[in-house]
Amino acid sequence: MNTLASATTPLTWKQSLLWGALAAVCLNLAYASLAHPAAGLLVFGYALALVKLTAQASVRRAFYCGLATAVASYAPQLFFFWHLFGPAAVALWVVLAFWIGLFTAIICGATRRWGRAVALWLIPVVWTGVEYFRSELYYLKFSWLNLGYALPASPGLNLFSKFGMYGEGFLVLTMVTVLAHWRWFKRPPMKGVCTLLLGLWGAALMLAFFCAYATAARFERPNPPLNITGIQWEFANPYIVTKSLDQALKKNPDSQIFVLSEYTLEGVVPDNLKNWCRDHRRYLIVGGKDSVTNHLYYNTAFVVGTNGEIVFSQAKSVPIPFFIDGLPAQQQKVWNSPWGKIGLCICYDLSFTRVPDELIRQGAQLLIVPTMDVADWGRHQHELHSRVAPLRAAEYGVPIFRLASSGISQAVNGAGGVVAHTSFPGIGEVLTDRLRLPMSGALPADRYGAPLCVAATGIVTAALLWLTWRDRIEKKRKAQP
Repeated sequence: MNTLASATTPLTWKQSLLWGALAAVCLNLAYASLAHPAAGLLVFGYALALVKLTAQASVRRAFYCGLATAVASYAPQLFFFWHLFGPAAVALWVVLAFWIGLFTAIICGATRRWGRAVALWLIPVVWTGVEYFRSELYYLKFSWLNLGYALPASPGLNLFSKFGMYGEGFLVLTMVTVLAHWRWFKRPPMKGVCTLLLGLWGAALMLAFFCAYATAARFERPNPPLNITGIQWEFANPYIVTKSLDQALKKNPDSQIFVLSEYTLEGVVPDNLKNWCRDHRRYLIVGGKDSVTNHLYYNTAFVVGTNGEIVFSQAKSVPIPFFIDGLPAQQQKVWNSPWGKIGLCICYDLSFTRVPDELIRQGAQLLIVPTMDVADWGRHQHELHSRVAPLRAAEYGVPIFRLASSGISQAVNGAGGVVAHTSFPGIGEVLTDRLRLPMSGALPADRYGAPLCVAATGIVTAALLWLTWRDRIEKKRKAQP
C-alpha cells in the first residue's frame, strides 16, 4: 500500500487551520452580496483550499478537517436556518458539511492507497459526484452554495454556463488541481503521463462543450414578444389582489399575462379573479392549493384563461422538507400557450435540475416561477435564492420570469442576464418585462456527465472501504499466535 509520506507531506494542524480559514473566508466573500458579482471568482480560492486540505496524515483527520471547514463556510450563509428551525439548524449545517468532509476523506484515502498520480485525477470526478449526489439524489437534497451559483451568471460567461452548474464545478476543481500541483506535474516521469491526461481531460471537456453548443437554444423569433407582469404580495386578501391587478393593468396595458406568487391563495382560484380575467381578456398565473382531503393538498400554480376558466395547472414537484408544503406533483407538463410552450416551476423546484430539465425536454421556451420567500427570512436568504434563476436561464438558453411574494423577483433573458428585478422586501412592487421566446432550449453538458461522476465516486468509495476492511482482516490474522 502506498503511504501518504511517499506521496506528499501531510499538513500540520496549524497548516490545516490556515487552509480551512482561507476556504471559509473565500466562500463567504463569494456569496456575500449580489452587488459584487466578480467576488464569485473567489470560489477558486475556496476550491484550492479544499484540495490542499486533502493532504492529511489520516483519512479520519481529512474528514474532520473538511467537515469543520464546511461548517465554518456554510453556517454564516445559512444562518437564517436558525430563525426557521432553532437549534436544529446546527444539525442541518453539519449534514450539509458532511459531504465536504466525505470529499476530503475520499481524496485523502485515494492518495494513501494509490498515490498522488491517481488521486489528482480523481479530484474533479469525486467533487462532481459528491456535489451532484448531495444536491439532487437523496432525501435532504440541497443545491444552494454550490460553486456554480457563486460564479457570475452573465451573457459574457454564457458559453461557460453551457457546461452546467456541475460542469462548472468540475472545471473549477480541474483548474485548481493543476494549479496546486503544477511543479509536480512537470517532474519526470510524470510529465508525459500528466500531459497525456491533461489532453484527455481537455478533449473530453471540449467534446462535452460542443455537444451542448450544437444543441443550444435556437433564438429565431417566429412569435411576437410576450409582455408579462407580476405583482409581489405576501398573505394578501383577495380584494387587495384584484385592486392591484387593476392598477398594474392600467400601468402596463400591453401585458398579456399577469403573475402572482406561490401561496397567494388558500385554495383554488376564486370567482373574482376568474371574472377579472374574463372582463379584461388577460391570462393570470396564481399560486394556490388544490385540496385532496381536509389536510392534504397540492401546492399548485393555476393558469386562468381569458374566458375566466382554468386552462392549465401544475403542482410543485419538490416540496420543502420539514415544511407543510403539499404533496409532490404526480406529473409535469408544459402549457401550450398562444405564445409557445411555457413551463411552470414553483419556488424550490427551480433549485433542482431534474424539474426544469423535464420541462426543457418537453420543449419549454419560457419558465415562469411563482415563488414564496417570506420577508421574515431575511435579505440574505432572498439573495441566495435569487442566484438560481440566472444560472438556469444561461444553462438552458431560455428566459425565466420568477415572481416572488417579497423581493427579489426577476426577469432573466436566455443568456442569464437579469433585465428587471424588484427590491427587498418590495411588498406590492410590480415586475414587468417584454420577453422573446426562443424556438427551444437545450440541456447543458453536465446533465450527462454528472451521473457518471456519481457512479465513479461510488466505485472509488466502495473500493477504498473494501481494501480497508481487507487490510484490517489481514492485520488481525497476522496478530494471532
